[in-house]
Amino acid sequence: MTIQQNATDPLQLDISGMTCAACAGRVERALGQLEGVTASVNYATERAILTGLSPDEADLAVRRVEKAGYGARVHDDADDAWSRRATEVRITSLRRRLLVAAILTVPLMDITIVLALVPGWRFPGWEWLCIMLALPIVTWAAWPFHKATLRNLRHGNVSMDTLVSLGIAASFGWAVTSLLLGIGQDGAGYWLGFGVTPEGANSIYLDVAAGMTTFQLAGRYFETRSRRKAGDVLGALGQLASTHVRITRDGSESIEPAASLRVGDTFVVLPGETIPADGTISAGYASVDTSMLTGEPVPKDLSPGDNVVGGTISTNGRLEVCATSVGAHTQLAQMAALAEQAQSRKARVQTLVDRITTYFVPAVIALAILVTLAWMLAGTAFQDAFGIGIAVLIIACPCALGLATPTALMVGIGRGASLGILVKGQDALEASGTITTVVLDKTGTLTAGTMTVTGTATPEHIQEHDLLRVAASVEQGSEHIIARAIMSAAKKQIADLEAATDFNIVPGKGATATVSDKLAIVGNRALLAEHGVALNFNEPNGTELHENPAETTVFVAVDGKLIGAINLADTIKPGAKKAVEALRKQGLKTVLLTGDSKAAGDYTASLLGIDTVLSEVLPADKAEAVRALQTQGERVAMVGDGINDAVALAAADLGLAMVSGSDIALKSADVILVRDDLAVIPDAIALSRKTLKTIRVNLVWAFGYNVAAIPIAAAGFLNPLIAAGAMALSSVLVVYNSLRLQSFLSSR
Repeated sequence: MTIQQNATDPLQLDISGMTCAACAGRVERALGQLEGVTASVNYATERAILTGLSPDEADLAVRRVEKAGYGARVHDDADDAWSRRATEVRITSLRRRLLVAAILTVPLMDITIVLALVPGWRFPGWEWLCIMLALPIVTWAAWPFHKATLRNLRHGNVSMDTLVSLGIAASFGWAVTSLLLGIGQDGAGYWLGFGVTPEGANSIYLDVAAGMTTFQLAGRYFETRSRRKAGDVLGALGQLASTHVRITRDGSESIEPAASLRVGDTFVVLPGETIPADGTISAGYASVDTSMLTGEPVPKDLSPGDNVVGGTISTNGRLEVCATSVGAHTQLAQMAALAEQAQSRKARVQTLVDRITTYFVPAVIALAILVTLAWMLAGTAFQDAFGIGIAVLIIACPCALGLATPTALMVGIGRGASLGILVKGQDALEASGTITTVVLDKTGTLTAGTMTVTGTATPEHIQEHDLLRVAASVEQGSEHIIARAIMSAAKKQIADLEAATDFNIVPGKGATATVSDKLAIVGNRALLAEHGVALNFNEPNGTELHENPAETTVFVAVDGKLIGAINLADTIKPGAKKAVEALRKQGLKTVLLTGDSKAAGDYTASLLGIDTVLSEVLPADKAEAVRALQTQGERVAMVGDGINDAVALAAADLGLAMVSGSDIALKSADVILVRDDLAVIPDAIALSRKTLKTIRVNLVWAFGYNVAAIPIAAAGFLNPLIAAGAMALSSVLVVYNSLRLQSFLSSR
């Protein structure tokens, strides 16, 4: 599926050749030098997001990346296979190099161990045998590290690969020099990194060079595999799209590429097939599996008139569907795009990490040299001081630091997408960790949002159908849910409505219009009070007005006199009470925000167990209600679904929008809730918190590892071999810790 890129859309580049977070920072700075361009480069996804550059100018960005020493190409959603193939090639190459390195390192270490402990067993030319075993390891097997180092040095840069390459080259070079010149062949020295060896057991550092290469290759191999797995979690949405569609034209069916489908076309979905686009069922019945988009395990039974979403599967029936959204406009495509874009929004802590890694590598090289010199000045033999310096060089690689945030974010967002939760970015995760109060919009969020007329009250001389005729005549110009409910009830009794003029909507209160040359008012108490209408029928035996707190009462007046009242009800969504209970268990306060009367709001809150009610709040005042809570020291999450909620969603510290809501509401939200189940609200907050916790654990481990390990290595307690293994293991642990987010379960 190819998404047409507009000039205002961010430009995406696939970046190749990055081996650490420092590389990502270097590419980001290079792209940022383009005039008017803002760039964000993600090491985990190997993607650059640029704003301020049109697609026609993409070559400028590509050349700038290549000038920095890396490869680049314009990202194409239709050719994600290119990225996957590149990753597979890299993994295959690393696997081959790792196998060769491991196979040669084992006998090399065996020989050095035996000959180090038993000098009498040494045979003529044993040194050359060891060198010949080590040479393929430190050259061909270690070539990815050397290649990246040489490329960076050509551009005056250093990276984490520089530390590894220097460590390997220095160890091998010193070993060869020692063997050829006979340096350090007698006396005690370092052996395999476990401290000072017995008399006669001497290290020639070939074992260090070979072991370091093998450990680093193993770490890079498992890290790359884990990152691919994390990327698969994030990219799972994009892979749901069907590549072909069965289109009906002129009474015949033909299978065509999905890109040929147009809005208004009718397509057929057979049992077991993936629905290729969003649409409305025109014929057929089927149970549709939506679990891949919403996380709901039970298929939905759908019939003509129901809507379907692309990427879902018809399990047991033949459907004819009229396409309403195709290509980039389908819900699936927009969800995939949002999940992808979330990677470009960096956390404040990630910006700090990127800055640290930029200066960390040259600082480590300088530190390793200083440590070596310090030990030599203290009287330590050169080979021992040299080993300590190599250990510092290797253990200080901050690879885990660069992976800590992006991998957790990638897996967390991917897991959320599979549960019907779209997190737009890291800032939303940060906000979720500090939320204290959740504000819940009533209509459309906690309730179904579909009103029905439950009864009417009129004076003796007014018939119900007359009341409905006036009310429906006014409301026929409105799209409000109350207006639609009144229209639906009126049409059951009245064939033709009267024409209305001077129609005027009063937001949050009702509407007015001129019907039969008389001013007709349909609205709540506040609207009638504004027009001086008394809420009684002004007759002794008139029907008494009773307002049920569970219902909404709409009053109808003509020429300043009340002619009746219409009661309407909205049903509470299944699972609403359970969702509120889950929020409270998370330690969150709950607030009901509604434009209904205080009685209606209190009644709904009592049914659901909501702590606080803010009733009779006009749409324009919703954002102010959120701000009022914030001034009281609350960190507010707002859940809504309509245009009226857009400003409040933007004003809240964390905005969550139901996917059934308007486009404006979705653009204003930080988290989009796709699953048609209110349990998705506590799930979204719980997943965000768990992802944020994972990021913090990763960062604490990565920072703590380097802070603790460097002094240990500098003090001479850590051999280069152990340092190499520990550094490689650190990166793998960070990635695997992030992958644990895949096990996050819904609270349903």
